[in-house]
Amino acid sequence: MSAIKALSKQEITENLSGDLKNWIYDDTSISREFKFKSFIEAFSFMTAVALEAEKMDHHPDWSNVYNQVRVHLNTHSAGGITELDFRLAGSIDRIYANFPKAGA
Repeated sequence: MSAIKALSKQEITENLSGDLKNWIYDDTSISREFKFKSFIEAFSFMTAVALEAEKMDHHPDWSNVYNQVRVHLNTHSAGGITELDFRLAGSIDRIYANFPKAGA
């Protein structure tokens, strides 16, 4: 099995300019904040993401305060951000699309 390679800053920027425009690059991770109508919705989202992350064997750094979830992705074993982070970010965005949003 080949090792996962950390992407260059240019590759990261290019990946974020596509379907992942809501994600922010901060030199060590890509991150995004998600808002929901309630704590239950936020926790349900985290559960759905946890199941997907486990399938991918790639787990986010995240936090939850009431109806907000903050997600940070990087690949510790590669020392940076990899394609795996972008695949998980895409999955997270697809999961989020199925949840009621705060203020909606």
